[in-house]
Amino acid sequence: MQKKLYFGTNLKMYKNIADTVSYLQKLAENTKDISRDEITLFVIPSFTSLPSASTSVDHNLIKLGAQNMCWEEEGQFTGEISPLMLKELNLELVMIGHSERRHVFGETDFEENKKVHAALSHGFTTLLCIGETAAEKEYGISDEVLRTQLKVGFHGITKEQVPNIWVAYEPVWSIGVNGIPASAEYAEEKHKIIKSTLFELFGEEASDIPVLYGGSVNPQNANQLIVQPSIDGLFTGRSAWQADNFNSLIRDAKETYDNQ
Repeated sequence: MQKKLYFGTNLKMYKNIADTVSYLQKLAENTKDISRDEITLFVIPSFTSLPSASTSVDHNLIKLGAQNMCWEEEGQFTGEISPLMLKELNLELVMIGHSERRHVFGETDFEENKKVHAALSHGFTTLLCIGETAAEKEYGISDEVLRTQLKVGFHGITKEQVPNIWVAYEPVWSIGVNGIPASAEYAEEKHKIIKSTLFELFGEEASDIPVLYGGSVNPQNANQLIVQPSIDGLFTGRSAWQADNFNSLIRDAKETYDNQ
């Protein structure tokens, strides 16, 4: 049986409300003929766009998520967004621990763990992002870093909560304007480490956790990445930010996967 493929993008601090709505509507229209039994498509817009985004697109076609979330339901957390606020918007997904949250805003593995618990307890699909820096890679500790991020990030999570867990592997050195894409072989090697660590944590249930590759995914490397046995989907950056381009990338990758 062929596995379901996952395709998603995080819009970061790009696209205003109108741009986001028009992007989502075009992406939904472009991809609506692709069976959602075969793919899951998700988009993570900016906070200010979420209310309009949520009401402008069929969530059966595109799942919507938030880029971050506080671990508390309410309180003196100026500038934060609570899980209860996100629930009001009918979102399916919360992203936790994106490398920019970790490395620009200084979030720790322990904070990510509190957010994972909060997101899961409120019924969100929880996408935990992990990845090593260039320095960690150079020192040969990539595997240890990934295992630590997973073990701390999912500390205290039960097997019953596994159906709501997704993981995205994004090597920090491969993200952004100056990112260097990881080779398909390197990405597969790290995905194997991630999957074996998830198995340690959750046993057989871990086989149901999709592990996505993100980090300068583009039309040139998407097809090589999607056919790797341990890569369940692509978490695409700027190559996905025009609906037509993302549609092409999804179709090409899916066709390559189906024909292998």
